[in-house]
Amino acid sequence: MRHQKITVGFTLTIMMTILFPAYGQQPITTGSLFVEMIDLAGLAEFPEPSYRTVQYSSFDRRSSLPGGPDWFANSDGFGGEPEPNFEKVLKPPDKSGIGEYLMADVRGPGAIVRLWTARISGTVRVFLDDSDKPVYDGKADDFFRRPYDAYSQMKSIAAERFGKTIYQRDASYAPIPFSSRLRIIWKGNIEEIHFYQIQVRIYPLGTRITAFMPDDIEMYRKIIDRVTHVLEDPDNRLAPRSDRNPSAISVQLAPSGSDTVLTVEGSAALERLTLHLEAEDAAKALRQTLLHIVCDGYPWGQVQSPVGDFFGAAPGVNPYRSLPATVHEDGSMTCRWVMPFEKSMHIIMENRGDQPVRITGEALTMAYRWTEQSMHFRARWRTDHELIASNRDVQDLPFLLAVGKGVYVGTTSYLLNPNEVPTPYGNWWGEGDEKVFVDDDRVPSIFGTGSEDYYNYSWSSPDIFNFPYCGQPRNDGPGNRGFVTNYRWQILDPIPFKQHIRFFMELFSHERTPGLSYARIGYHYARPGVTDDHQPIMGEDLRTLSLPENWQPASRMGARDAHFYVAEELLNNANGTAMQEGRLWAGGKVLVWKPEKAGDRIEFTLPDQTAGNKRITLTAGLTPRSGRIAVLLNGKKLSLSDNAKEIDLYRPYRTLLRNHYFQDVKFKPGDQRLILEYLGAKPDGAGSEIFIDFVWIRDLKE
Repeated sequence: MRHQKITVGFTLTIMMTILFPAYGQQPITTGSLFVEMIDLAGLAEFPEPSYRTVQYSSFDRRSSLPGGPDWFANSDGFGGEPEPNFEKVLKPPDKSGIGEYLMADVRGPGAIVRLWTARISGTVRVFLDDSDKPVYDGKADDFFRRPYDAYSQMKSIAAERFGKTIYQRDASYAPIPFSSRLRIIWKGNIEEIHFYQIQVRIYPLGTRITAFMPDDIEMYRKIIDRVTHVLEDPDNRLAPRSDRNPSAISVQLAPSGSDTVLTVEGSAALERLTLHLEAEDAAKALRQTLLHIVCDGYPWGQVQSPVGDFFGAAPGVNPYRSLPATVHEDGSMTCRWVMPFEKSMHIIMENRGDQPVRITGEALTMAYRWTEQSMHFRARWRTDHELIASNRDVQDLPFLLAVGKGVYVGTTSYLLNPNEVPTPYGNWWGEGDEKVFVDDDRVPSIFGTGSEDYYNYSWSSPDIFNFPYCGQPRNDGPGNRGFVTNYRWQILDPIPFKQHIRFFMELFSHERTPGLSYARIGYHYARPGVTDDHQPIMGEDLRTLSLPENWQPASRMGARDAHFYVAEELLNNANGTAMQEGRLWAGGKVLVWKPEKAGDRIEFTLPDQTAGNKRITLTAGLTPRSGRIAVLLNGKKLSLSDNAKEIDLYRPYRTLLRNHYFQDVKFKPGDQRLILEYLGAKPDGAGSEIFIDFVWIRDLKE
């Protein structure tokens, strides 16, 4: 495969020269922090000047004793918490319930490098250094999602691209440096929702930092636009530093076979790695073929992972694009993490499965001089099967426990969630918080508010999405059932550690769920001598995972009191339909309707309904072969909960199962006619197969 090198006006090196004539000695600025957003090679050097990454958040303040009685307390921003979710109460609530609360007070030089909220009411004031005038004074929700949008200087940059690259889902990576102090004050009703996370770098006293001013947006306009240009399409716009030709990789591995596919002697760095696996069962091969990257003669690979998991989108091929990794539609996978080595590097592929696997690809190395700041890249996969997730017997799952000096740069989670409740409220697995102990922490200096919050989204959303630093490439559904994958890369907000790091994520589900599998990787860089808790990958770890057979939706929690109807049992006429088997579908099969043209209809009967107000939900497949439909009840077109009149069931590359909620309707007693009308396909050629799994109805209380 040929690398396409596109220069974006200034290369990263030229931008660095402009910002840092003597790199490491010039002040840290808004512009230099933007440059760091795409400086993957810079992550491989322990930062100088060094800093600590800490997080201020709305975590439950009762969780103050590790392992203690309230260690898994979960009142973290809904309102009405037993203890205020802030550093300090500045003004108690007045008669209207409005008070003032200190979110963060940092003394010394630093920078805000990430903000996040699920939702927050009220207002915030942000003070930098000794100024009595806030640099931001406005709605809290706007600040945590889109802080730069408050400034007129944003008109000078490519704001639409900025909104897709610097603002990522429910998070903002717009940097706000300060030279001597940061204070953030929230004014609002503590009984209302107030989720927040504020990620801050804290530098040593004496570090030269130029505090953020709104004029920085215009001053660094060219840099900001070029950085967002790269973040928008790193596959084509992040130009390799290397002037070398890539080395081809090609090997055929028999079951239980292994081979060294590349050896490099001398000091250098792996800049890009692209792999493509071919096998009769590709998804199985991606989990059971291991990638080992061994640097400098170490007895174990710094990288030890199933190939698919290493690239961040397992199980199977789930296309997505981020800054350090891409999974392409054709199944090829590209890694852009820079991996230095002092003396040698070996890339070893190992087939732990029972089928032959063909591996092709290429590796691009770059010139690199190993120094006292250089670090090895490490990504060591681990998994736990047959876990019992629970909302009572909550547990901390270790992602990385390491002793030594390094920098944490990213996380992936890969779950098989067998819960049978068909809604996020009920089958949600990720209520738990991340807890990160760094160096001398007695309590975590990074304490989160929920697993999805760590991954930059909220409210247990099942959406498929991807951004430069975060994404959810897979979520089978309905709700969060099935295989679920999340990633977050910590590029602007890495976590340096000088002595040790302990990274945990709580396993905290909405209800007791046996049989859950949870694999994960804590990506990090480490100086030689770092030790961790990694254990060899065993055959049982790599066992083939499947959704449970013959699952049936459960009428609990978000589906409480629901009556479920299998689509094929309601069908009035089977013409143009067929059944398809698969464990994704309720009962192991799904009704597939194949309309011939727009306007074709299929009719179902909902039998023996009682009179009253009802809520109807259609659970249907999203597939690459599907089109658009409208739904009618007794001849009247139904509106979805968001007022839409049609459902687009097309999704490229994936097959998902999703709930489609309609606005409440009033039933007359007796049978009800439910009609699906085919509206065509967008894009053209997508196909006309409509996968209808089940319909469910809930009686609403008068």
